[in-house]
Amino acid sequence: MTRKQKRLVFIGAIGAVLMGAVLLVMTALRDEIVFFYTPSDILVDGKASSGQRIRLGGLVKDASIVKDGENVTFVVTDTDKEISVRYTGILPDLFREGQGVVAEGIVGSDGSFAADTVLAKHDENYMPKEVADALKEKGVWQEGADTVKK
Repeated sequence: MTRKQKRLVFIGAIGAVLMGAVLLVMTALRDEIVFFYTPSDILVDGKASSGQRIRLGGLVKDASIVKDGENVTFVVTDTDKEISVRYTGILPDLFREGQGVVAEGIVGSDGSFAADTVLAKHDENYMPKEVADALKEKGVWQEGADTVKK
């Protein structure tokens, strides 16, 4: 084998190893990617299927929080559609009705949502970017406002 052929084989082997590493990383991350949806995206557009892991964002509907020990159910709305959320655990201190929330979990076959993580906004000036963008698209949230128009 000539020097040129050895060099080409070496470069080819390095390329194959790099491609293998990239494929392994992509395979490992495939299960970790979680998409963000609003209730309308799920119920009207059908963007998330039953059993799929997603992030659900919107506002906690007024008078929808029901606590039974560590089990909590509440309704997330984008002012058009609503989804019932079940969560077991301790809610963030700032979780309350009328506030922005992002829940991560699995969409149920009955249209409900089983959350394993609930995130609430941390002060009156913050709302998760995805939630704010979705509410701005619907025209119900304005920059700098701490409340939502009804």
